[in-house]
Amino acid sequence: MVRSAQKSVSARRRPQGRAGVRSRPARGIPWIRVVTGVLVLLVVLVAWAAVARRVAPRSNTGRSQFDAIVVLGTPADGDGNPTPEMLDRVTEGVQEYRRGVAPRLIVTGAAAHNRYVEAEVMGRVAEAQGVPASAVVEESRAKDTIQNVCYSDRILKAHGWHAAEVVSSAAHLPRAAMILSHLAGAGGLEWRVHPAPANLTPDLESNAAGVAEVLKTARYLVWARWVDGCDG
Repeated sequence: MVRSAQKSVSARRRPQGRAGVRSRPARGIPWIRVVTGVLVLLVVLVAWAAVARRVAPRSNTGRSQFDAIVVLGTPADGDGNPTPEMLDRVTEGVQEYRRGVAPRLIVTGAAAHNRYVEAEVMGRVAEAQGVPASAVVEESRAKDTIQNVCYSDRILKAHGWHAAEVVSSAAHLPRAAMILSHLAGAGGLEWRVHPAPANLTPDLESNAAGVAEVLKTARYLVWARWVDGCDG
């Protein structure tokens, strides 16, 4: 009886071959690691963009007078009227014109966000504020900041102008300066950026624009700088 019980126990302990071995389930990457990795990457990109904006150049020249003042576009409202941000930008461009910074304005922007061409609306505002129509050049093809810079640069070169002051909202200018350095600066354009005070733009709108610009700067650094550009 004892031997019989021992044989029974040893039989239960004896390996039963491959069919009797339990396989471990394949372990995938836990979703928490994926989410954490994505969040870390986003934090790094935002930090990179914030630092790049802080160290972005303000100019590549020491001159105080230019051939043209370039006012970068922003959408009109749904009725074709200038928004507070657009008014701030154009008004500052007109003020710089009156200060003798340049003898003309280039207003740039297409119908990028609604059916109203930004350059046309800004041109009307500049003329209503006393700038002669002959001193306002409308660039109506650009649908983003890269194209604003590129097409304005083409207008400058076509007229034999070599220097421009670029006016826009303060939050917009660091990214615009990076684009100027990359595109226009390489072509010999002398430039500086000049912020438009947010006299009419609501604080909430300005703060939201600042956050959006950090994200757009990150996109520019990792993607748009290498892919986006002027067409035609």
